[in-house]
Amino acid sequence: MNVVIVESPAKAKTINKYLGGDYQVFASYGHVRDLPAKDGSVDPESGFEMKWTVDQKAQKRLNEIATAVKSSDRLILATDPDREGEAISWHVLEVLKKKGALKSAEIQRVVFNAITKSAVLDAMANPREIDADLVDAYLARRALDYLVGFTLSPVLWRKLPGARSAGRVQSVSLRLVCDREAEIEAFRSQEYWNVIAKLEASGGEAFDARLVSVAGDKLDRLSIGDETSAFAIRDDLNGASFTVDSVESKPVKRNPYPPFTTSTLQQEASRKLGFSSARTMQTAQKLYEGVSIDGETQGLITYMRTDGVQMAPEAISAIRDVIASRHGDRYLPNSPRIYKSKAKNAQEAHEAIRPTEVSRHPDAARKVLDGDMLRLYELIWTRTMASQMQAAEMERTTAEITAKGEKIYGLRATGSVLRFDGFLKLYQEGRDDAGDDEDSNRLPPLATGDTPQRKDIEATQHFTEPPPRYTEASLIKRMEELGIGRPSTYTATLQVLQDREYVTLDKKRLIPEDKGRLVIAFLESFFEKYVQYDFTAGLEEQLDKISDGKVNWKSVLEQFWKDFSGHVEGIRELRVAQVIDSLNEMLGAHLFPAREDGTDPRSCPNCDNGQLSLKIGKFGSFIGCSNYPDCRYTRQIGQSDAEGAQLGEDGIRELGEDPDTGLMVTARTGRFGPFLQLGEQEGKEKPKRATITKDYDPATIEMEQALELLRLPREIGKHPEDGEPIFAGIGRYGPFVNKGRIYANLESVPEVFSVGLNRAVTLIAEKEAKRGGGRNSQPGKALGEHTDFGAIELKAGRYGPYVTNGKVNATIPRGTEPESIDLEQAVALISAKAASPSKGKKKKSTKRSTKK
Repeated sequence: MNVVIVESPAKAKTINKYLGGDYQVFASYGHVRDLPAKDGSVDPESGFEMKWTVDQKAQKRLNEIATAVKSSDRLILATDPDREGEAISWHVLEVLKKKGALKSAEIQRVVFNAITKSAVLDAMANPREIDADLVDAYLARRALDYLVGFTLSPVLWRKLPGARSAGRVQSVSLRLVCDREAEIEAFRSQEYWNVIAKLEASGGEAFDARLVSVAGDKLDRLSIGDETSAFAIRDDLNGASFTVDSVESKPVKRNPYPPFTTSTLQQEASRKLGFSSARTMQTAQKLYEGVSIDGETQGLITYMRTDGVQMAPEAISAIRDVIASRHGDRYLPNSPRIYKSKAKNAQEAHEAIRPTEVSRHPDAARKVLDGDMLRLYELIWTRTMASQMQAAEMERTTAEITAKGEKIYGLRATGSVLRFDGFLKLYQEGRDDAGDDEDSNRLPPLATGDTPQRKDIEATQHFTEPPPRYTEASLIKRMEELGIGRPSTYTATLQVLQDREYVTLDKKRLIPEDKGRLVIAFLESFFEKYVQYDFTAGLEEQLDKISDGKVNWKSVLEQFWKDFSGHVEGIRELRVAQVIDSLNEMLGAHLFPAREDGTDPRSCPNCDNGQLSLKIGKFGSFIGCSNYPDCRYTRQIGQSDAEGAQLGEDGIRELGEDPDTGLMVTARTGRFGPFLQLGEQEGKEKPKRATITKDYDPATIEMEQALELLRLPREIGKHPEDGEPIFAGIGRYGPFVNKGRIYANLESVPEVFSVGLNRAVTLIAEKEAKRGGGRNSQPGKALGEHTDFGAIELKAGRYGPYVTNGKVNATIPRGTEPESIDLEQAVALISAKAASPSKGKKKKSTKRSTKK
C-alpha cells in the first residue's frame, strides 16, 4: 500500500480517483505544526532552535496518517509546489519520525503544477527527495518573522499604547501606505492652462492641435499658469494663420503581456473584475483544485502562487495550435514568445498561471463554472492566449504646425491608426486610473504646406492632482517592484493591516488610520533601518540565496539578530517623553493642520498660552494641552479644534448625578473614542457605559441626552407572535432593533428612541426572510486566512453570530460584541470547538460499563 499526503481534502479525493486502490490519499489541511505564540519559541542562544507544537485539530489526522504509514510500503509527500508546500511535507515527515511510524517505508517527494490525471501520474513517475534548501529558507523566514514580531511588538505596546503589532513585511507595507498619505497631505495644487486649437483639414475633417511653444520657447505643463496669460494666447490665436510644417508617420508595434503571475493576476482581477486580493486567491484556489467534468474532477488552472512567467513547451505548442485554428496564421508569430520576469527577486522555478487545457474555451467552461470562477477563468484563458499572439501594429502620426499671430506659436497634433489588431483582438490590459488613450486618436490626411482652417481656440483650466492612494492591486505591484514579500504573502499582509486597524479600505483605496501612522512614525524614528525598503528587499534576497543553497540559513539569522537585538535593547530604555517629542515632530502636519485664520495650529483653543501636543494614555494616543491640569482640553487625533472637549482630570467631564441611582454620569475619552460612564468601577464589576455617537458633541452633550444613551437598549415591546421582547440599541455597526439574536439595522441614531413596535417587527421579519433561516445562507465578513483552518468568516446565524471555516462553526460567546472578533480570537474559538466532544454523541454510562 502507498500513502500519499496532500494539503486539501478536495485535492485528496480527486487524486485518490486518479491513482486507484493501491493508494491511500490523506489531507494535512495545510500546516500541521506551528511556533506557539509565546516567548521562547525561537531560541537564538541555542542555534535558533524552534519549538514546534502540533495543532490540536491536526493531531487526530496525524494519528490516522501514522497508522496508515506503519503498514505501508511507500510514503509520498505531494504537497503544493512552493516553499510552504515543501515545509508542510517536512513538518509531516518530522512528526511521523517522532511517532516511529516510518519503519521501512520508502519516502518520496512529488510535485505537480496542475491537478489533472496526466500531471499527477507524471509526477508520481518522477519522485525526488525533500528539498533541504527550500526547507531551510522556510525556517529562516519563519524564524525572522517570529523574532521581529515577538521582539518588536512588546516595545510598541510599552512605548505606544494602542499599537497592536509590528512585522518584517507588514510594517514596510504599512510604511508605503503612510508615505503615500503624507505625499498627498504635503501636495499643493497648482493651476495650469491648456490651449487647444480646433482645426479643420482641407477635406473637412476636424482634428485638435495642442500648443507646445510660444515665440520659440518650449512649454511644459505648468508654463501657462493663469487665466490672463491663457486668454491672451487664445485671443492672439483666434486671428492667426496655421501652416503644417511637417508630418511624420512611423510604424509602432505593441507586444502582448506575459501570462499571469500571482501578483499580476491580483492586479488585473482588481482592475477588470473588481475582486479583492483575497477573493482572487480564493477563486483561483477553486479553479486549481478543479471541478467535475464528465464524471471526473479536473483542475482548470496551474498552481496559482508563482512569480514565474514562463510556460512548459508542450503548453506553448498547444496554445499556438489554438491560435492558428481560431484566428488564423496571421495572428501567430513565427516562433514562440519567451518571457523572463522583470520583478525583483523573482523565483522562476514554477510556471506562470495558465489553463491546464488551453483547448477548453471559456464558452465551454460555462457548463461547469459560474459566477466568480467563470469570470476569473476567462481572464486567465484570454491572457494566456494573447501572450503567444502576434504584436499589434499601429501607425503613429505627428504633425508640427506653426501659427502666426502677433507671436509665432508651435502646435502639435498626434494620432494613431491601428493597422493590425494582433493580440488586442483578444485581450487588453486594464488601467488603474482613467486617462486618454492616445492610440484611439486619429488624424486626417495632412501634408507639409497644408493650411488648416481655425474652427475654435479653447483655453481650459486645470489643477495638478496629488498621487492617488494605493489600491490593493497597486500596492501589491509596488511591493513586487521593490522586492518586498512573496506571492504567498501579499494577501495575508494586506489582511493583517486591516485586521490591526492600521488601514481601512474605502472605495477600493487604502487609507492609513491614525494608529497606523503613529506606529510607522515610531518605527521610522527608532527602527529606521528595519522599515527601509532596500533593507527589507535585501533580506528577501538573502532568503532567496538560502533556497538556492548559496547561503547558510543560520548565518543569515545570526547576522540579523546580532544587530536587531542590540538595537532593541537600546530602545527599551527610551522614555515615553522622547517618543512623544519625536512623533510630534514627524507627524506635525497631520496632528496640527493649518488653521484658516492663520494662527499657530499648536496653540490651545481653550486657554491663553497652552500648546497642543500628542499625549499617550492608557487607551492610546490623543491631543492635549501643555497646561494640564489647569487646562483639560483634549481631542482625538483627526478631530478639529472645535470637536475637542474640555474634560476633567484623566479626560473626564462630570455631567451630574443619575436621579435613579445617584451615581455620577461622566463623559470620557478612551481607546475607541468618547463615551459615557455611570459611576466608577468597584471590584470586578464594570460600570455601565455607552458610546457617544457622532450625532452628539462630547464637549457639549447634556445630562438628558447622556441618560438616554446609558439606558439603552430600550425595550420597544413584546413580539405579537411569540411574546419575546424586542429592543432598540446602538452597536459598533450603528443603531439596531433586535429580538433575541436577530438584529436589524435602523437608519439613524434618533430612530432608536422613536421606533415603534410595528416598524421593529417588520424590520426583524425582513431580516429573517433575507437570511432564509439557514446558518450558512448569508455571506459573512472575511476575517482572514489561517494556515491550518483556511479561510475564516464571521456570520450571523439563526441562533446568533458565529465564526466558521466552512467545516467547524463556533458560536460567539454571549456578551461578546461580534464586531470585535478578530482572526486570532476566531481561530481560538474554532480550535476549542473542534477539540470538544459534539453534543448528543456522548455515550451514556451503564452499570455494566462502570463495573468494567
